[in-house]
Amino acid sequence: MRPARPQQPLCPPCRRRAVGPSGCLGSASPDQAAQMRAPLCLLLLVAHAVDTLALNRRKKQVGTGLGGNCTGCIICSEENGCSTCQQRLFLFIHREGIRQYGKCLHDCPPGYFGIRGQEVNRCKKCGATCESCFSQDFCIRCKRQFYLYKGKCLPTCPPGTLAHQNTRECQGECELGPWGSWSPCTHNRKTCSSAWGLETRVREAGRAGHEETATCQVLSESRKCPIQRPCPGERNPGQKKGRKDQRPRKDRKLDMRPRQPGLQP
Repeated sequence: MRPARPQQPLCPPCRRRAVGPSGCLGSASPDQAAQMRAPLCLLLLVAHAVDTLALNRRKKQVGTGLGGNCTGCIICSEENGCSTCQQRLFLFIHREGIRQYGKCLHDCPPGYFGIRGQEVNRCKKCGATCESCFSQDFCIRCKRQFYLYKGKCLPTCPPGTLAHQNTRECQGECELGPWGSWSPCTHNRKTCSSAWGLETRVREAGRAGHEETATCQVLSESRKCPIQRPCPGERNPGQKKGRKDQRPRKDRKLDMRPRQPGLQP
């Protein structure tokens, strides 16, 4: 049998195996003790930092995180944020370079519009010329140097329209004014002698910018109206013509019967 190998004594201060010439770190020279403590402390610090980071990562990778950037999320992670939102919320993916981060919002931010789906509601970006939009094909407000015309953002307004700098919209050259009053009710240019006639009102228009040379179309509308009065000096159409015989109708019929010969009246 091999003789038992003598074990090195433990160093009382640190309870580790002796590493000094005399079998204990405490009995080593000051220079040797300093050189041996430095790498040992560094290893302990690195191990503690790794454990702390792993613990924090496990805390943030939650299934129903509702705190911090995981508000409204069903699935959330530290690296990519929210990937699944609660019902009625929109998932907004914010991109910074090659990194993207998800957030759950009640309304999509400016420049995005919401699309509701069966599994997830997403925020989709508007067109390149839109500042805000209702859908991918219908803009509400355009970016600078563009004008809004029928839901589209154009660099210049089409012919027949003018660009308004305040609203950044293309509007018609003619601005319609309020409707005027109804005209008198007439029939064949007369205000009498008929039961029904027509009355008309107009809506004038002026050019945007108050230019005098514009030719704007005048709008008009007509509607049927009752006259119900005869012209001066005319009889009422409903009035009977003359009253020569005012006897009862029965008496008039008897007079019209043929007489028999030989009878005296």
